[in-house]
Amino acid sequence: MPTPQASLDSIQDFLAQKRLAIVGISHDSHELSVMLFKEFSNRGYDVVPVNPNLPDVSGHKCYARVQDIEPPVDAALLMTSPPVTDTVVQDCAEAGIHRIWMYRGGGKGAVSPKAIEFCQQHGISVIPGECPYMFLPQSGGIHSFHGFLRKLFRSYPRHFHGSAPH
Repeated sequence: MPTPQASLDSIQDFLAQKRLAIVGISHDSHELSVMLFKEFSNRGYDVVPVNPNLPDVSGHKCYARVQDIEPPVDAALLMTSPPVTDTVVQDCAEAGIHRIWMYRGGGKGAVSPKAIEFCQQHGISVIPGECPYMFLPQSGGIHSFHGFLRKLFRSYPRHFHGSAPH
């Protein structure tokens, strides 16, 4: 089953949330998950790191599970392997998180068909496999170029026509 494409509406809705979790954040400050954590933080987002094996990330308390976050977050960016994604989407549903972004820059990323199906069945808006850098204003460099190529080859997400997903 091919991965469904995210709508531009769901991406814009996700990015409009100002409190979000990054699940599966790394201990390595050079890893993309930590760079995204810093990028979102620098843009004014209240970012909460989630990794059961870390006490903190860049001075921010790291939570073991999304259900433990207080106050709760509005959205979750998953930087996990597909088998972990399957569990995390269930955790997000339990925590009342209705917006999930399954990161993918290359390869499978966090995308899992089973997790996508779970999200669809539970009314969770899901972005299955995109890189947030491509959609953040003024990301520049390779991210802008990648977005340009995707638009050129018509693989860039489009606006959803009809009733918007929640």
